Amino acid sequence: MELKDDIILKRTDSMIVTKWHVIKERRDFSDGYSCFYLDRGYRISKFLKRDGELLFWYFDVVDYELNEAKNELHIIDLLADVVVYPSGKIRVVDLDELSEAFEKRLIDETLLKKSLLSLNRLLNEIYTDGIEPLAAPIEELIKAEGKDQ
Repeated sequence: MELKDDIILKRTDSMIVTKWHVIKERRDFSDGYSCFYLDRGYRISKFLKRDGELLFWYFDVVDYELNEAKNELHIIDLLADVVVYPSGKIRVVDLDELSEAFEKRLIDETLLKKSLLSLNRLLNEIYTDGIEPLAAPIEELIKAEGKDQ
């Protein structure tokens, strides 16, 4: 996955925050923001409806390969995802895809373990502190843009 169409709003050694618009027209959402936690193994994205209201928060469990010489970041989707709705409802999704990928040898045992450990860490953070601390880098930049959503 490339960030070629994303606008990088902030970059540190441990995170990258981007703003993005859908590539293909969608009825349910139009754009959003993402925060890549490079040291934690996941990315949080804020999906916005056309009217600017929150549709949901989406967490992708991922791995990263950074090539500093080429200034490239390759994102490897580790398939397990978490969706948090405005109501507070939490859904863990795509574990069947993770299992199938392992069964078909599309991912090895190391990536399977990394996915499960990152998912466990993420869920523990959400259950302990809520999503606010994880969403804070995005929310701070939105507020700075003057688009308090």
